[in-house]
Amino acid sequence: MNQYDLIVIGSGGAAMAAGIEARSRGKSVLLVEHGPLGGTCLNVGCVPSKNLLAAAGQLHRAATTPFAGVSTTHGRVDMELLLAQKRELIDHLRQAKYASVAEAHGFPVLYGHARFRDELTLEVEGETFKASAYVVATGAAPNIPDLPGIADNDYLTSTSAMDQDHLPVSMVVIGAGYVGLEQAQLWSRLGVKVTLIGRFAPRAEPEAADVLRGTFADEGITVLEERATQVARNPAGVLVTTHSGAQVVATTMLIATGRSANTSALGLEAAGVETDARGFIRVDHQQRTTNPRIFAAGDVSGSPQYVYVAAQTGHVAAAGALGKPASVDYRGLPGVVFTTPQLASAGLTEAEALEVGHRCACRVLDARDIPRALVNREDRGVLKLVIDADTGKVLGVHAALDGAGDVMLAATYAIKFGLTVDDLADTWAPYLTMAESLRIAAGLFRSALPTSCCA
Repeated sequence: MNQYDLIVIGSGGAAMAAGIEARSRGKSVLLVEHGPLGGTCLNVGCVPSKNLLAAAGQLHRAATTPFAGVSTTHGRVDMELLLAQKRELIDHLRQAKYASVAEAHGFPVLYGHARFRDELTLEVEGETFKASAYVVATGAAPNIPDLPGIADNDYLTSTSAMDQDHLPVSMVVIGAGYVGLEQAQLWSRLGVKVTLIGRFAPRAEPEAADVLRGTFADEGITVLEERATQVARNPAGVLVTTHSGAQVVATTMLIATGRSANTSALGLEAAGVETDARGFIRVDHQQRTTNPRIFAAGDVSGSPQYVYVAAQTGHVAAAGALGKPASVDYRGLPGVVFTTPQLASAGLTEAEALEVGHRCACRVLDARDIPRALVNREDRGVLKLVIDADTGKVLGVHAALDGAGDVMLAATYAIKFGLTVDDLADTWAPYLTMAESLRIAAGLFRSALPTSCCA
């Protein structure tokens, strides 16, 4: 009764995709989960953070307007009601997109902690299970840096921060990558005085990062582009010191310094599964680990930490585990930071293109030349196109714009299917949409002279 074709450890995007893939091939599947169904994205990641960012954005819009003659009002934030609404959304999606999906595809979910006893056997809460193959999809968790004094102070992570039932007076956010950026703006817009410490948007094109940096300054978010070196208790809460000696006092500290693999007590050594220096499971291009019968997928495998990547690696891992090897095509991979404006990208940055040997050319379109941005009176922003100078093929698209994430779908298609900058310039683009910025930017490679609307 405890023998399956495939056992998947986890129940997030990668695990669900693996289960669906295996069932589509007519194989028996068991998912094992030691926490809430749905994994990081549903419970503590994408869904709750974007839900609260949308709420904070609504409050910001209620307090400010770029339109003369339009009055606005806003009141206090009821955190208990806001959190209840967030949990209601999570509960709905857990049932609709996870529990009901597992039932429809016909794979059970067993709750309990899984541990490999040896290379072929799994133990869950004292019960033994065997499978022809396994997929480990246990995700990642917030990484806590080894800063002097940090263990002696209370701190929040992006997980615990989104369950606060009251607003702190002030907050220092350590880490200025995508999680730190989103959390900083979220709490600032809800009324918290925020200071952000770290290298600002380290993976963004500099032109795009500059736009968001200016927005943060306008919204009163203090940014120290330095490295935090020490944490100490303070009568007001916490004192953070940077490498230059700058000091920040806040009532609350939030740590956003990356994520580490969830592999605790899985028995990977007993299973012959190796991890890298950061603790992530080593996999080949087919998601196979150092044990040929065990595959890994999603964040725990060191893949880019997006839920759609997790899902694709889950499909590939399950297919490989069942004797149909495949690999993930990362061409044109998009990413979005859900600040306002959004930071979004697809494909290679200019530096990456040069590093891999392209002779590249770039153009940067200012938002003041995008009709949609003008009518919205949101004209701070840029879109950057990176192309191969010899072939004209699009290599990368990067933007800091309101709605930049929605532009990236077309950008991903362009990169994946080898479109040239002329293809973009000569393709229909609906007027007064942000996606039109792709066509306008492509036209800059033909002429730097101004054009009329749609010309």
